[in-house]
Amino acid sequence: MKYSLIALPFIALQFGAQAQEKLPFTLAGDIKGLPNRYVYLAYAESGKEYRTDSVLSKNGQFTFSGKLVQPVEGRIYVDKKTAMYGEGDMASFFMEAAPMKLKSSTGRLKDAKLTGSKAQLDQDQLDAARAPIMKKLQPLSDAFNKLNKEYITAIKAKKSEAALEAYKTKLDKIKDQMEPYYEEMEKTDKAFFTEHPNSYVSAQLLRFRIGNMPLQEGEAFYAKMSPEMQQSASGLEIKQELDALRAGSPGSPAHDFTKTDIEGKTISLADFKGKYVMLDFWASWCGPCRKGNPHLKELYGKYSSKGFEIIGVSDDDSKPEAWKKAVNEDGIGIWRHVLRGLDWSKREKNLPNPEDLSDYYGIHSLPTKILIDPNGVIIGRYGGGGEDDEAMNKKLAELFGA
Repeated sequence: MKYSLIALPFIALQFGAQAQEKLPFTLAGDIKGLPNRYVYLAYAESGKEYRTDSVLSKNGQFTFSGKLVQPVEGRIYVDKKTAMYGEGDMASFFMEAAPMKLKSSTGRLKDAKLTGSKAQLDQDQLDAARAPIMKKLQPLSDAFNKLNKEYITAIKAKKSEAALEAYKTKLDKIKDQMEPYYEEMEKTDKAFFTEHPNSYVSAQLLRFRIGNMPLQEGEAFYAKMSPEMQQSASGLEIKQELDALRAGSPGSPAHDFTKTDIEGKTISLADFKGKYVMLDFWASWCGPCRKGNPHLKELYGKYSSKGFEIIGVSDDDSKPEAWKKAVNEDGIGIWRHVLRGLDWSKREKNLPNPEDLSDYYGIHSLPTKILIDPNGVIIGRYGGGGEDDEAMNKKLAELFGA
């Protein structure tokens, strides 16, 4: 199980720099039984223009109109607060510059069916392929969400550490049970990519899958896309992700950095020239990361005298105390530790965040480990977009001897 660092259900996508013509669309809603109230529609109109419209629904009837450069995912909802968390009565679908209709006979948006969009037909096909897996996954997903709400309530009630740990253990167990279904879903998605390389649905889905694929596999999927699709919103972001993943993959020079470590001392990657260095991207809240710490300690004890070093890079910038506590509890203070450097205020404003090490190494899921040779060149990637721990163990044994 890996923890993804990309967990947004909907984002505004970036479009090509070249000027593109906006074409009109209409979206006519017929949601029988929907109370008279405002309905909201959010979508990426073009470039950095993210639009949210609202119209008053009367007897379940409403109409949105606007302009689009290309097909995009839209999200329609009735409650702003719950929609922020992907909850409540809402629906997502692929819109395009055409007259479209959204119908439901239950009074709920989540049951609505969109017609008039060719891109949505692709999404419908993907949903049908995923349906059997979703049916098996749903009971586990419901159980996880219910338990997670109890866990959050327990945190607010300031329950004991033992009680909170019990919740986390149960949540991790459910995650482990869900993993085979996520793997099955991934295979289904990849089959869809292969069959529909020039679908906007494929492009957006690949955008969120690419960070956890081996570099060569991601490049192969991207190469199958037409030039037009490569210049689409998602296509351009896929290219950016591939470039970042390439920078953090074997054969590339490791990005040098200088940070203040957990003890307040200055540390630079350049200080370790002449040694093999493992960058361990992890977090205090990442169960799989912490489960792997005993094994990392074994590797460090086995190879540190032979020129092997570890630098922990934690995704705990917002909770440094939790970071320090985890390092102490897991007994991993035997190697150096720094924070990744994420500044959420900059990320939310879509501003550059030059101190964020995850960006330089293409990190999108935890745990991920980057192995660097004595000359500062990356020779191994394990976790998101790389090989598994077995390959890591084999590589270290080859370098230092069993």
